[in-house]
Amino acid sequence: MCGATEGGLSLDGVNTKIEAVIQGQVTREGEPVPNAYVRLLDKSGEFTAEVPTSATGHFRFFAGDGEWTLRTLAPKAEPVDTRVTAAVGSVAEVAVAI
Repeated sequence: MCGATEGGLSLDGVNTKIEAVIQGQVTREGEPVPNAYVRLLDKSGEFTAEVPTSATGHFRFFAGDGEWTLRTLAPKAEPVDTRVTAAVGSVAEVAVAI
């Protein structure tokens, strides 16, 4: 997990020309949700990876091109599925409200 900076995750050291990046923040009532889990599921729904959110609710995945589902799991919340498209050379920013 990369360290979070004010306003979002820093892309310092990430070569976005050769990486497909999916990143974002998990919030509840506008406040960051630390220690939630975000799962990356492929287009068939198979588990690919999982990361915990940072103290500021941020997460990041490096994924292949294509359609993905983010499944967000947090205490006292129903799971939230969010569809996202990843593409090499771009950063998909995702805001997840639980």
